[in-house]
Amino acid sequence: MKKTVYFIAGDGIGPEVFKAGRPVIDAAVAKAYNGEHSLVWEELLAGEKAYKETGNYLPQETLDTLQSAELAFKGPLATPIAGGFRSLNVTLRQTLDLFACIRPIRYFEGIESPVKRPDLVDMIVFRENTEDVYAGIEYASGTDEAKRLLEFLRDELGANVDVSAGVGVKPITEKGSKRLVRKAIEHAVSQGKPNVTLVHKGNIMKYTEGAFRNWGYEVAADEFADSVVTEADAKGETSKVIIKDRIADAMFQEVLMRPQEYSVIATTNLNGDYISDALAAQVGGLGLAPGVNMNQTLAFFEPTHGTAPTIAGMDKANPGSIILSGAMMLEHIGLNDAASLIHAAMDKAISGKKVTIDLVNQMEGATAVGCTEFGEILASYL
Repeated sequence: MKKTVYFIAGDGIGPEVFKAGRPVIDAAVAKAYNGEHSLVWEELLAGEKAYKETGNYLPQETLDTLQSAELAFKGPLATPIAGGFRSLNVTLRQTLDLFACIRPIRYFEGIESPVKRPDLVDMIVFRENTEDVYAGIEYASGTDEAKRLLEFLRDELGANVDVSAGVGVKPITEKGSKRLVRKAIEHAVSQGKPNVTLVHKGNIMKYTEGAFRNWGYEVAADEFADSVVTEADAKGETSKVIIKDRIADAMFQEVLMRPQEYSVIATTNLNGDYISDALAAQVGGLGLAPGVNMNQTLAFFEPTHGTAPTIAGMDKANPGSIILSGAMMLEHIGLNDAASLIHAAMDKAISGKKVTIDLVNQMEGATAVGCTEFGEILASYL
């Protein structure tokens, strides 16, 4: 089996982490399957490289290719300053309808975490990816658009809001909520996970976040009645996936104090951004945080970290997130043995204490190595 993977190297540290990480992914496939399976990598242009070559940060040719693709991979993309897209990442997600951002978080032996029991952290966050405040519907204070919207809210709907405010709109739809929660429950059922937690701020935002919660429970009841049970009705049930919900701020405390009680998290866009980064901090930081953005046909894998321009080109960045995103991709296409080799290699590399500087700062007695060397160390442990 040969699988084509379209890739965007990215901006900032993107090209160097991709250069260090891609050989590890290929080597894991080669070792696990001895040539029976392979990946064919084809580059697409986006970001600063695209702008230099075409005058466009996101060429239409790239979008057209991705519209019909099955697998894609990208490094972090910078947001253009003074014009251009509000965010290339958000533009890609909305244009391609990549509605589910999926981020698994697990502990690797040897990391010295700020929490007492990081080994209990084993969660996967399903974050709605196209709605919420990330829809980008907002107007600056004092603009005609803001004044018109605020006057309508005040005069037509009776809202008590200062007309000098900047204003944004937070759309949350039934369709968007249900398809995200559906994907989270499908994962929990297929992988034998114990529970799915709907994370929301519905006690305050009743018709957006609260609606997300309610629609999530509706999906569970209407489509998964034979496989799930609500927390209220569980009564010691262990054969079904338990569906529960938590207020977002309380959930931050829960994942610190009782991480073993949570497995799959389904949440809105902004909450998902916050909690996935906070969970990553418990187990080594964003350098070890993989992710994928998905629609119904395309899986677009990417590291969770940003472009880190202050260290770009210095061979200091951690390629771990890229490599672990590669392991996610291999699992997605059924190459589980190769993915397992990568996870085992990461355990060995961290235990060996020759790691990039971001991990050295969290490990007593560790030695700093560069981005390239850390990739080579991982490859040697496959």
